[in-house]
Amino acid sequence: MDRPPLRRLPIPEDVTGEELDASVHQELRTLPKTLAEDVAKNLVMVARTLDEDPEEAYGYAKVALRLASRVPAVREAMGFASYGAEKYAEALAEFRAARRMTGAQHLWPVMADCERGLGRPEKALAMAGEPEVQKLDKAGQVEMRLVAAGARQDMGQAEAAVVTLQSPELASGSVQPWSARLRYAYADALLAVGREQEARDWFAKAVEADQSGVTDASDRLAELDGVEFTDALDPEVDDEA
Repeated sequence: MDRPPLRRLPIPEDVTGEELDASVHQELRTLPKTLAEDVAKNLVMVARTLDEDPEEAYGYAKVALRLASRVPAVREAMGFASYGAEKYAEALAEFRAARRMTGAQHLWPVMADCERGLGRPEKALAMAGEPEVQKLDKAGQVEMRLVAAGARQDMGQAEAAVVTLQSPELASGSVQPWSARLRYAYADALLAVGREQEARDWFAKAVEADQSGVTDASDRLAELDGVEFTDALDPEVDDEA
């Protein structure tokens, strides 16, 4: 059966493919030079568009996959693009393929989160107890803890979610790349069980750690403090004034 024609997406002139990590370039060396450059540019576009437009990123990933399905970095990129577009079954399949190719464990937490997305929190929770978790680096273990707490919440086990997030990483005063998200998740879990003052304190700690704005902790904190923001450009605000 013939495959449908490959639908190309526009690639800006400033994208060269050299923006990728050296490890990805190493994998692409298995391809002919022109093909490798083509795949690299599409992978750059996946990374560039993933946060703002997951569907567009998914389109670029599909092109890369069609061109080089045997390259692990391509399968991983397809997995993250599918994950961003909430195509969890497809994402899980791609992550599994990438993991089979490389034997790497770093995808384990996001694979578990795909199980959550598919409505299988019990499976995600089971994965949190597998030996693979011990092979993760510290960031990966924190990510797995976040997924496990989310699975507990999915299952209606709010108190257990709070306990799951209690860890040395949470108690540490040092700010790490995962600190803001971990503190935010803990604050949210506390709020879910009615511990509002503690939740407020942890949202404040999340704000302290969130230098790049990866969470909306400042908004949540303001909400708990009863602060309301108005849009100065909203004509209705002027009318009310």
